[in-house]
Amino acid sequence: MARDYYEILEVERTIDAAGLKSSYRKLAMIHHPDRNGGSEESMAKFKEISEAYTVLSDEQKRAAYDRFGHAGVNGGGGGGQQGFHDVNDIFSQVFGDAFGDVFGGRQGGRQQNGPRRGSDLRYDLEITLEQAYKGAEVEISVPSTMTCEPCSGSGAKPGTKATTCSTCAGQGRVRQANGFFQVERTCPRCGGSGQMIAEPCPSCHGHGQVRKTRTLNLKVPAGVDDGSRIRLTGEGDAGARGGPRGDLYVFLSVQPHELFERDNLDLLCTVPVPMTVAALGGEIEAPCLVSEACDGQCKAPVDVPAGAQTGKTIRIKGKGMPHLNGRQRGDLVVELFVETPTDLTARQKELMQELALSFGESQNPRNTSFAGKAKRFWADILGSEEAGKRETAA
Repeated sequence: MARDYYEILEVERTIDAAGLKSSYRKLAMIHHPDRNGGSEESMAKFKEISEAYTVLSDEQKRAAYDRFGHAGVNGGGGGGQQGFHDVNDIFSQVFGDAFGDVFGGRQGGRQQNGPRRGSDLRYDLEITLEQAYKGAEVEISVPSTMTCEPCSGSGAKPGTKATTCSTCAGQGRVRQANGFFQVERTCPRCGGSGQMIAEPCPSCHGHGQVRKTRTLNLKVPAGVDDGSRIRLTGEGDAGARGGPRGDLYVFLSVQPHELFERDNLDLLCTVPVPMTVAALGGEIEAPCLVSEACDGQCKAPVDVPAGAQTGKTIRIKGKGMPHLNGRQRGDLVVELFVETPTDLTARQKELMQELALSFGESQNPRNTSFAGKAKRFWADILGSEEAGKRETAA
């Protein structure tokens, strides 16, 4: 007994046309033979789904089916629907160009045997922060497919040429009949190329392409950041059958620097400051990356205010990274790190002790503030402990 068409498409009898088509698309994609290795089970399921959709998607046939069942659409007989000849034609009507994208690179269910664009390639390149700052020209070696020169990409031995496949007549696809249905498959003789090569080219062994490593000069613009991408049009794999080359995408990563960290357009640098300079104030030098903006100097003067503490930052305008697409530049942000003297001589220790005795509380405001907070903290803890002891004794 034939199964109910609504049950096959997993929909209610009140489903509208849009919902019916959506359900068919989902089931057809799941059970299409090309996605299931051409198994007999998927073939049968796909035919069943397509037959049900063919009937229910037609208003007159659906009305007849709703009233009389299978007898209303099959002329009283079981099996296939009259006039339903090619499952792939029904599938193509519903999916359109997506059918070609999903199954074998076809458009409208037919193999494309003309020129095909080559594949895009990816190349990962690590550069230094200096190269990202100033820009650079870098030589890279990229493995890619090239059109075979001896045979000009035909795959046939020089002096010979490929012939049209007699099995598929150059279409690259053949149809296999199965009852009322036909299923289109890749031609088993030519492998879908539509051509036969009697004498393969010895250089490419009949493929029409060879694998080679090419050397390219890449211009890295100033201001690129970690993760930036550069596209080189037409530097990817060679296209098939005279098709255009694909593109090459170079992904950049910037090496960590021993002095600088990058924050968007700003450069961050921690610079040690002698304790005496931090206390009295003065000038120190901070490193910076060399560019025309700093007249070839790789040092920048930094004015340290008297009483500077570790962690204080000083911003130097225009000494950061250049903007990728403009003249704007970021800043150099210098973070001070006050160094305490080590390995003091006996005399230096005496002087430091005298200096320490001469300091009043006003000269160590943070220490005074911290000491007050610490005393309150300890008092709160001791007070809580005393209260707990009194409660226990009571």
